Amino acid sequence: MNIGFVSTRFSGTDGVSLETLKWAEILKNQGHQVFWFSGLSDHDSQNSMCVPEAFFGHPENAWISKRIWNVVKRDPKVTERISEMSNYLKAMLKRFVDKFNIECLVPENALTIPVHVPLGKAITEFLAETQMRAVAHHHDFYWERIRFSVNAIPDILDMAFPPRLPNLKHACINQQAQEQLALRKGESSTLVPNVFNFEKEPPGVDEWSADVRSEIGIAEDDILVLQPTRIVPRKGIEHAIKLLAMMENSSRCKLVISHPAGDEGYEYQSMLQKLAKDEGVDLRIISDRVSETRQLNMEGKKMYTLWDVYQHADLVTYPSIYEGFGNALLEAFYFKKPVILNRYSVYVQDIAHKGFQVIEMDGYVTRENVQEVERILHDKELTKKMVEKNYVLARKHYGYEALGKILEPLFS
Repeated sequence: MNIGFVSTRFSGTDGVSLETLKWAEILKNQGHQVFWFSGLSDHDSQNSMCVPEAFFGHPENAWISKRIWNVVKRDPKVTERISEMSNYLKAMLKRFVDKFNIECLVPENALTIPVHVPLGKAITEFLAETQMRAVAHHHDFYWERIRFSVNAIPDILDMAFPPRLPNLKHACINQQAQEQLALRKGESSTLVPNVFNFEKEPPGVDEWSADVRSEIGIAEDDILVLQPTRIVPRKGIEHAIKLLAMMENSSRCKLVISHPAGDEGYEYQSMLQKLAKDEGVDLRIISDRVSETRQLNMEGKKMYTLWDVYQHADLVTYPSIYEGFGNALLEAFYFKKPVILNRYSVYVQDIAHKGFQVIEMDGYVTRENVQEVERILHDKELTKKMVEKNYVLARKHYGYEALGKILEPLFS
């Protein structure tokens, strides 16, 4: 089939864009052709259509969003502008389908989280009017986010996020989302967890990545503890700071955070920096040295990828309070690094019973957690057995081969 992926953006390294690329690779290997419709795009114009109004950051969508959240009354003008933008995007979707002879649409989170309400409405109406086959890939439902709980569009949320249509199949990334979709919408779905290409061996340290430690000011005999996430409150990074503060050789431990703050403000980052100072923990935020691709910055310094940094880590911390799935956890398994994590709900329900060997904290760091971390940092043989087992299990459950077995009947 000719399959058309639809979202507000297919650009950069956000989770939706990355997971969609994995789906696309698998579907192409199964003989399908894939095409892209979005408001922001990294894809070639020969197989994509970029419509700026479809991007959630477009000024018209920003105007609408400002007037529908944290209020309960909707101005008629807002309704009118939602409809106008939706009708325009529906026309663009039709043009996309006609241009590339699309036979199946795959809305990527566009019918899930309402960051672009007119786009969700447009997709829903288009599918209802054409009865085209579609598979909606759901990452984050609106009911999972407090910021969407008070709103002036309950009618649209009920209609389009996600819709109930006979020609639409649903795919959820975790069991909790599956259950809530069934409870709230009466819709069955397929469980499609996030995956990683475990069939491809991890790259080793090369000439470009060999000097990561020295470039970020960390000695070879220091313990590099990597927090491979953005700086947002739900990541629970204060627990990583507490862990290092409780360790006997804490002066040798350097907590390195790979990604910036900004998405949800800088207050949390300021709190973490003050906490680290009070606890005597060496905290390094290296987002200014981490990029999507290897390159030189304006000062002529190397920019490394997250993969370059992973290879130098002695331990990965993942103390998240909530995750939709846990991509960073799969990355740690892929690069064969020991992990300490918080038992967030999706991990407990979907991942823990698979048999992975990780250090688990349950809401807070205990003395036993610290002792386990110190043990694996000193016992290299134990660590090797642990990470090798995790790699084998992750390949079995979360590799491309596993994804292919799920997608084949979903699109048949």
